[in-house]
Amino acid sequence: MKKMYCITCPTGCELTVHEGGEEPVVEGYGCKRGIEFAIAETTNPTRTLTTTVRTVFPDMPVLPVRTDREIPKDKIMDAMRALRGERIERRLECGDTVAENVADTGVRVIATCDLLGPL
Repeated sequence: MKKMYCITCPTGCELTVHEGGEEPVVEGYGCKRGIEFAIAETTNPTRTLTTTVRTVFPDMPVLPVRTDREIPKDKIMDAMRALRGERIERRLECGDTVAENVADTGVRVIATCDLLGPL
């Protein structure tokens, strides 16, 4: 049995998930999204990774970035290790790609703000 709070809407239902059968049984949900959230969180948890990447620019030594989609939770540390070696050497705009296929997830890492200035 697992207890968790649903984060798909402001209600924040307290969910109880019973595993053991073919599909987990969810209790405490207020809507269908609660069931979907609990099952996904129990069977294949995913997260959006937000972090920073170093740059060569003294006016902005780090650039905030995020994945453009959620990645499996167990790939977060692999993605962080991959991004540790990245260094931005060109000016970027918000949404520009920083890394492709991070940690073999098929997901891009994108800039979340502009890194503009003298070119």
